[in-house]
Amino acid sequence: SELITLLSGTDLSSSQYNDTHKGVPYLTGASNFDNGALIENRWTEVPTRISIRGDLLFTCKGTVGAMGINSFEKAHIARQIMAVRPVVPSTLDYVQLFLSSMVEEIKAKAKGVIPGIDRSTILDALIPVPPIEEQVRITSQIAKIAESYS
Repeated sequence: SELITLLSGTDLSSSQYNDTHKGVPYLTGASNFDNGALIENRWTEVPTRISIRGDLLFTCKGTVGAMGINSFEKAHIARQIMAVRPVVPSTLDYVQLFLSSMVEEIKAKAKGVIPGIDRSTILDALIPVPPIEEQVRITSQIAKIAESYS
C-alpha cells in the first residue's frame, strides 16, 4: 500500500456499453487478456473506473492472476480487474515481476464460489524494496533470461 495505488473496477449495465467502438475500451475480465496483451471488444461512453496507459491490470475474480499493461489512453475496468499503479512509475517492471512471482500464493487466497481476492491481498503484500537501480538490474536480468528461453 506504500508502493502502489490500487483501483478496483466496477461493472456497467448492458445499456452503458457497446460493441461499436464508441467511447473508451471496457475491460471485463480474463477474456480481455492474451499473454500480457489486452483485447478490446466492448466500449463505453460513461466510464467511471478509469485505468490509464501504463497501469498494470490484474484479474482478481474468476481467473485470478492474469496480468497486462494497459496500452490504452483510458479504459474502464470491471470488477474482475484491479489497476495497479506504482507511486514511482519507474518501478512498474519490478512490481509486475514481484506480483508474477506471487501469483500462486495470491490464487491460494481466493475465496468464494467464483474465486476472488480482496484489495488487502495486494495492498498488504510485503514487497522487498531495493534501491531503484537494483530494481532495474533485477528486471533487466530476468528479461535477459526470459529472452534466452524464447
